[in-house]
Amino acid sequence: MYQQQDEESDEDWHLFRQAVQDVIPLYCDKVPLELPPPSTFPKQRFLDERQVLHDLLSEKFDPAELETGDELLFLREGIQRSVLRKLRRGQFSISAELDLHGLIVSQAREAVVNFLHYCLDRGFRCVRIVHGKGYGSWQKQPILKGKLNHWLRQRDEVLAFCPARSIDGGTGAVYVLLKNR
Repeated sequence: MYQQQDEESDEDWHLFRQAVQDVIPLYCDKVPLELPPPSTFPKQRFLDERQVLHDLLSEKFDPAELETGDELLFLREGIQRSVLRKLRRGQFSISAELDLHGLIVSQAREAVVNFLHYCLDRGFRCVRIVHGKGYGSWQKQPILKGKLNHWLRQRDEVLAFCPARSIDGGTGAVYVLLKNR
C-alpha cells in the first residue's frame, strides 16, 4: 500500500508538470516594506502638557472652572453652565448662611430642610451652607459633606451648588442656588 501511494504521487507530479510547462515564472527584486517601530517618545502626553500650559497662560483661563475632585458640584438639567460659573466665582450675593458645625447627621438634615424652607419663603436665591472639612470628626474625614451632597441633589428647589470660594470656607462650604418662588 505504501508503494501505491508513491506511484500515485509520481503520476500526480508528472500531470502537474505537464499542466504548468508553459508558465513563465515572475521574478520580483523588491524587498517587502517593513514599517519602522513606533517611537518611544510620548507625543500625545507632550501635546497635552503643552496645551495645558498654553491654557493656563492664556487670558481665557478661569481658576473658578478648575475642579480638584474634592468639592461638591451640581447643576440641575436645563440650567446653563454659565450660571454655575457665576456661582463658583461668587457673583451671586449670599442672602443667608447655615453652619452645620457640631451637628450630628440627623440634626444636620433637619437643619438643612428647615433652612431651605426658610430661604424659599423669603425669596432668597443664593445661600451658603457650611458643612466643615471633617477635622473634628473621629476619622478626620468630612461626614456631613457627603450627606449634604446627597440631600441637596434630592431637593427640587436646588438648581445648583458648588464649593464656596476660599474666603467663604472653600471646600468646607457650598454656595446653593435656589429656584425663584
